[in-house]
Amino acid sequence: MNYCLSVFNELVYTNITNKSIQSSHLRQNMSHSIPNRPADRPTPTVEDYLMTMHVMERDYGEIIAARLAEMLNVTPATVAMTLKRMERDQWVVGKGRKGGVHLTESGRSAAYSVIRRHMLAELLLVKLIKVPIAETHNEAHGIEHSISPALEERLRKVLGDPEVCPHGNPFPGHEAATSHWIPLTELTAGQKGVIRRIHEFAEDNHALLGFLVENGIAPGAAAEITEVLPFNQTLTIRIKERPITLGFQAARYIYAEVT
Repeated sequence: MNYCLSVFNELVYTNITNKSIQSSHLRQNMSHSIPNRPADRPTPTVEDYLMTMHVMERDYGEIIAARLAEMLNVTPATVAMTLKRMERDQWVVGKGRKGGVHLTESGRSAAYSVIRRHMLAELLLVKLIKVPIAETHNEAHGIEHSISPALEERLRKVLGDPEVCPHGNPFPGHEAATSHWIPLTELTAGQKGVIRRIHEFAEDNHALLGFLVENGIAPGAAAEITEVLPFNQTLTIRIKERPITLGFQAARYIYAEVT
């Protein structure tokens, strides 16, 4: 525990320093000023794009700019400008008139790196100082960009080479660990299971994530599908004898292991 605490102290120090940089007149040069940040690492903004783009490419096969703007809560014009810079820097490659893009090998490698750092930060926050999982996603965003490769490796060892984050999403390269979990929308009334995963896109929706956790819909919770109503796109699950109705739009981001 003493070693783990020393790792956490180092992490907190870099996060505090990072925040002070962001609030100073040096903010525009932040990517060059963050302690321990490798010189060839993408800027924090680009890393945020890469995280979302990896999930889109992994789950949907391609990255559509309009969908990216929606997920990142920015304008289509901002996405277009950022993608142009990312293509210039060879993080992505365009698909011409189809309007989609794909990550390059270097872009995918950078995406894997920031996702690992983000998930390690989440796990450390949960395991060491018991931050509720409804809050860890946002908190980890303030830490991930400051984690050096050396600290990342130390965190990985301290945390036991984890395969999933606190929300049940897989670390890059460990997708097989979650492949047998299925969305609630694919279950039928009467089926039982254990909630194992809240998808990354639900994590990004702070209001939705808070609602789910507040109602006990979190990894490890036993659940039963009691009703599915396709005509109005809702289903009802029972957790601890309490019925909770969800729209399909939210339920598709919740994965269970059928029991």
